[in-house]
Amino acid sequence: MEKFIPYEKLSKKKKREQDALRRTLWAISPVTRRPENPKAYNRKKAQKRMDDPASVLSLFI
Repeated sequence: MEKFIPYEKLSKKKKREQDALRRTLWAISPVTRRPENPKAYNRKKAQKRMDDPASVLSLFI
């Protein structure tokens, strides 16, 4: 049986190992998720407009 050592007194390496074990058990990601900013520039949206055949023809005329 391993001797109990409080988390605060563990070495940095042991803390990382213990944190990694706990992290794999989480059902959802603990990262805060936020909705996209509607005012921010979106590169993907701009590229889609160039895929439209009508817009490509208007560039050459």
